[in-house]
This record gives sequence, C-alpha cells and structure tokens, in this order.
Amino acid sequence: MNDDGIYTVSQLTEQLKRLLEGALPFVWVRGEVTNLGRPGSGHVYFSLRDGDALLNCVWFKGRQRPQEHFDPLTGEVYESGPRPSLALTLREGDTLACAGQITVFGPRGQYQLLVDMAQELGQGDLLRQLEALRRKLAARGLFDSQHKRPIPADPVRVDVITAPTGAAIQDFLRIAGTRGTGASIRILPAPVQGPEAPGAIIRALRQAGSDGWAQVVVIIRGGGSLEDLWAFNDEALVEAVAASPLPVLTGIGHEIDTSLCDLAADVRAATPSHAAQLLWHERHWHAQRVDALGMELTRHTLRRLDALADRLHTQSKALGWLSPQRRLERDHDRLLALTGRLHGAARQQLAHLELRLDALQRRLRQRLSSDGLRAPERDVARLAERLDAAMRHALDGRASRLETLLARLTPLDPDAPLQRGYALILTAEGRLVHSVHGLHCGDALRLRLADGTLETSVQAVTPDTPV
Repeated sequence: MNDDGIYTVSQLTEQLKRLLEGALPFVWVRGEVTNLGRPGSGHVYFSLRDGDALLNCVWFKGRQRPQEHFDPLTGEVYESGPRPSLALTLREGDTLACAGQITVFGPRGQYQLLVDMAQELGQGDLLRQLEALRRKLAARGLFDSQHKRPIPADPVRVDVITAPTGAAIQDFLRIAGTRGTGASIRILPAPVQGPEAPGAIIRALRQAGSDGWAQVVVIIRGGGSLEDLWAFNDEALVEAVAASPLPVLTGIGHEIDTSLCDLAADVRAATPSHAAQLLWHERHWHAQRVDALGMELTRHTLRRLDALADRLHTQSKALGWLSPQRRLERDHDRLLALTGRLHGAARQQLAHLELRLDALQRRLRQRLSSDGLRAPERDVARLAERLDAAMRHALDGRASRLETLLARLTPLDPDAPLQRGYALILTAEGRLVHSVHGLHCGDALRLRLADGTLETSVQAVTPDTPV
C-alpha cells in the first residue's frame, strides 16, 4: 500500500495471493472438466465447472505421474498392471475431485487451483464421510499428540492383529526374523476387510489388553482401495485403538494411506514391514551398542581405580602419621630435644655461676688491697669456707633440680621400659595392644624389643578372672 492508502494492482494481487494461500493451503474441489488444454510443455490446463461457477486449474508436469501402479489416493494396486496417469487420459466432461493449493495468477488477476492429485468421482462420497468423521473424532481429542505413548524399545512380547494368511503378516515376520535380539510374537487373527472386520479387531484389542501378556499391540494390513481399507475408519474401532491400555502401532496399507486408526494409534508405520523396523533395531546396531558400552565401562573402571588408588595413598599416609609407632618416634625425638635443651641450660647456668664467683673473688681481692688491711688468716679462711659452702649449696641445688627434671622426663621415654626387658605389642596394622580383649587365635602380632622386632601370632587368649 502506498502512503496515500491506495493499492497498486500488483500490491493488491500479491495481498490476495497471500490471503488465499494462507487460508487454503490444501483443498479438495469437485466439478466437471471443461476448457481442457495440453500445450507442448506437458502441463495440463482445465477448468472445473459447477453450474455457473468456474475454477481454473493447472496440473504441472512435475506433479504428474507417467504411470500409476496403484491409486494415488487409496493405495489400491491395479491388478491389471500399471495405468497411464489421469493427467494423460483426462477428457472434457469428466467429473473429478481434485486436490491442491489455491493461488492467484498475477498476470491475469485470477485465482486458480494448483493440482497435486485427482481422481474420478466414484469415491467422492466416501471421502466426504471420512473427513466428517475425522473432524468429529478430532474434536473429541482422540488424535491429540499429548495422549500418544512411546512404543517399547526392542520388545520381547508382541501381539499382532491381522489376517493370519495375508501377505502383511509374512512381510512382518520376515523383517522381524532379521532384527532385534529375539521376541515372542502372538498372532491374534481377525479379518481386515469387510463389515465383520471392525468388531473382530475390537475383540482382539480387548483380549490383548485384558491378559496383559504383550508389551505392544501391532495392527497391520496390506495395501488396497479406499473401500478395502474402510474398516479401519470405523468409529468404534478408532475409539478402541485410542482406549487401548497397551501402546498401539499401526501399519495399514501403503505410505500414502492414512486411516483414522492410524491417527488414533500411538505410532503409525508406513507399511507392515516398516512396523517391524520400528519395533526392533538391526542386529549390528546391538553389536555396536555392546562395543560402545564395553569401552565406556572400561573407561569408567579405570577412572574409578585411579581415584581409589589416590584415596588409598592419601589414607595410607594419614594412617602412617597417626600410627602408634610414629607417635612413639615423635615422642622419642621430643625427649631428645628436651634433654638437649636441659643439658644446655645446665651448662649455661654453671658458666654463669663460675663467672659470678670469679667476679666476687676479684672484688674481694680489690677490697682487701685497697684498704691496705691484712685480715687475720682465720678471717680469710672463714670467708673462703663461707664462699665454698655457698658455691656448693648453689651447685647442689642446680644438680638436684637437674636430676628432678631428668626423673620427670625419663618416664616419658617410650623406649626406657624396653631397656628393662619389657616389649611393646603391636597388631599387624601397627595398633598398640592394651588388652587381650579384641584378640583372637591366629592374629599376627609384632613385639618391639630394645634391640629389634619379633613377628609372632596369638596361640591362645586367656583373660584374667576378676577377683
């Protein structure tokens, strides 16, 4: 639209094109063929007329099939062999149902139908019934994706509802025999065509759900016309599929066939063979999976062993630091250090006393010489005796204190009792044995003596009798 609010022809045509294509991305249209034209390009141009209404149609060559081995809508295989495409045999006056997309052809300003597929109108009533029923059941939520359940991976028990003599079950069993790791397949026979088929399939579904033997229920049938597959559009059967207590997998007709049972099932397969492929992996997949899991297990095991080895090393160092033997060694080193410090302090004290004595003697001589007095010999002797007594008393006190400290330190020496013939009893783990309780015959022991270690074991355990 321009600034003045007026569309150009091209803008209006493009706007209409977007509106139509967005609102009608895929439609079915019924009418009588007229204005048929086949230019050299291979495209087919015609109109569908209904009374006074006319719709232009284009069937491009790229969307046509040169030959059709089966009906493009129903999947029915033509028993007489392949047929030419309807685009090649189309004639004026034919009544068709065409499906495709509504679009606008700009150069002429006309809307038209881009045809994807077409069929003669013999099945038009069935298609209308099918669409009406589909909308009804969809409104009830029978096709909602949130109700879908996953089928089990590689199931070992499978119920298959199908005709027991049809080609569908043969294809299914053939594929199943080449995949997976082995499964039990139970066939619940039921007709898959005709008026009796819906009731029989419903009964088979109820049997599978009531006995609970299978992990998944499979409903399969080979290709056919819309009429042949009509049983799988039965409303009661669709309700039974949606209500099944077991997951339901359908493989009905060919890939282009989509029944209402397919929409209600938990998972839809394109064909019966495809159903077997969805249930079981190829066997080489399992072999690769085992190899991958084996390598992953090896990696995890090695990492776990490395972690345990590191933990064991750390705990061994901690245990060694806390062991009684290491404690005794630390106490012994501490005793030696204290003894050395005590001897050093004593020597320092004695040296201090000697220096003090020398100083007193010098002061005494200086005093006597400075006064010019000569004391009687007895006074000098008395002073010398007093000085000697004071020195001896001081030295005796220091010696006594040294002996007292040594006496206090000696009991702390864990090796001192070993010099008197005693022994330390240790378990094999290095724990000090304080009691016979907790020991058993055959337990390994180590006896630590003053000059070495003995290895022995418990021969008998006899606790003291309380007095």
